[in-house]
Amino acid sequence: MLLAAAVVFSCAACAGSPPPSLPAPSPTPGSPEPTEGSTGTPATTPLAQPVRVVVIVMENRSYDSVVRLPYVSTLASTATVLTNYHASGHPSLPNYLALTSGSTWDITDDGYHVLPEQDLGHQLSAAAIPWRAYMEGMGSDCRQDGGGYAVKHDPFAYYGGRCPASVVSFSQLSADIANPSPSRFIWITPNLCNDMHDCSSEVGDGWLRRTVPPILASPAMSNGVVFITWDENDGGASNQVLTLVLGAKRPASPASSYTHPSLLATTEDLLGLPRLPATARLAPIALH
Repeated sequence: MLLAAAVVFSCAACAGSPPPSLPAPSPTPGSPEPTEGSTGTPATTPLAQPVRVVVIVMENRSYDSVVRLPYVSTLASTATVLTNYHASGHPSLPNYLALTSGSTWDITDDGYHVLPEQDLGHQLSAAAIPWRAYMEGMGSDCRQDGGGYAVKHDPFAYYGGRCPASVVSFSQLSADIANPSPSRFIWITPNLCNDMHDCSSEVGDGWLRRTVPPILASPAMSNGVVFITWDENDGGASNQVLTLVLGAKRPASPASSYTHPSLLATTEDLLGLPRLPATARLAPIALH
């Protein structure tokens, strides 16, 4: 079900019919035998697509402020909504680190810190699992802000203090998703306007409307799952954020308590990776 995308960077608010009823947020935290008349040649069973995982991270909105946006509400009516999902801290960076390493590393700012190579990207590379992180607006150096790209929203730039080859410009997404066998893991960071950080929620809603449908429609993602989450809320103490799960696999217990490290643990399990130290004992989001 997922991938083939038109990448359009213009922003437009989307109008739509009244959104459907949505879940309420929680308060807090072997080959067959030939048949008679056949040629005698056993039929072959098509190989199943490998599991693929897509993670899209938006910015700085509470659950209630985005769940009824025109396109987000359409997604929520067909997706599974995790109604008790909480971010890991404030400001942005600790959340991005939690999503990719399971730990905030006790970081409480958005500055640049060189961290140990204990993260999802290095796990994937060590296991020879193809992956790509698409950063909208990124230039030639992943450690340099500019063009709507913010280093603090690219966690892979911190582990080892280098720019991994798998971290690429968002402009490459449309060509890559046309490939019948795209990467097994795909991370997408919109630019500072399209992720709702610097622009309105409606702008981000429009970006999702343009970006998500081609992913969901791709035959390469017939055995895949897409997570759309927000890095943190708008400053509320609970730090509850909207998280949507779309695709072939759905959560069995959407009202259970989950966090950004829970999503990472789930990704590790889906891709057959060993757990990182910070996620070793975490319960994943149970999918079926």
